Amino acid sequence: MASPLFDSHMHTPLCGHATGTPHEYAQAALEAGLDGICFTDHMPMPRWYDAPWRMNQAQLPQYIEQIQAVQQAFAGKLEVRLGLEADYHTGTEKFVEKVLGMHDWDYVIGSIHYLGAWGFDNPEFVDEYEERDLGQLYRDYYALAEGAAKSGLFDSIGHLDLPKKFGHRDPDGYAALHALDVIAEYGLALDFNTAGWRKPIAEAYPAPDLVRAATERGIPFVLGSDAHKPEEVGHRFTEAIKEIHDVGGRIVTYAGRVRRG
Repeated sequence: MASPLFDSHMHTPLCGHATGTPHEYAQAALEAGLDGICFTDHMPMPRWYDAPWRMNQAQLPQYIEQIQAVQQAFAGKLEVRLGLEADYHTGTEKFVEKVLGMHDWDYVIGSIHYLGAWGFDNPEFVDEYEERDLGQLYRDYYALAEGAAKSGLFDSIGHLDLPKKFGHRDPDGYAALHALDVIAEYGLALDFNTAGWRKPIAEAYPAPDLVRAATERGIPFVLGSDAHKPEEVGHRFTEAIKEIHDVGGRIVTYAGRVRRG
């Protein structure tokens, strides 16, 4: 019997840059033939960090209540889980740990969106790539991915090769492979994020060579569309599943922070 098909990376308007109600995301998943979903909106962080792009701490109860209402509305039709996309940013670990202790989450993605003060995946700041040494950029980025894996805070690493978003590819790849070694050692999964197919790079995260390398290390994948509007739910999942299965990879989900499948 095939594993249940879940979209485990999706957002809500509480993050300030998504549209559509949580109910509409769930309805889209039902219509796409999915078995379940897990909401993973951008978690609250300290007030000085990335505030326009995430809910604040006072909104966390509202987030929980909204998803619980969706769980009730779709009971028996669609399994609805509740998680977070958390950020790994050096120095904020205790804050993140505190927020993660505020609810019994199903799944927590650990993502890196900043190198220092630079939001490298923000289109507003894409010019900064021209000022950077790409090799060093990726070494710094993957060092953070290793830190995220070692922190014990997260279940998976989000969009592993995110700095390629605008077309700036990793020139060597060694740091990525070392990060995969650490991710495997600490028992995390990888977010197989189909949003990359909607970005300038036109390639899912992680890239096919990294999917193969992760599979060789026994790292499983969690499917996620990174939907910021209902019509993105389940985006190109058929292709994602084929890409993973073609190299012998494994797809899992999480419930209660426990891996399933």
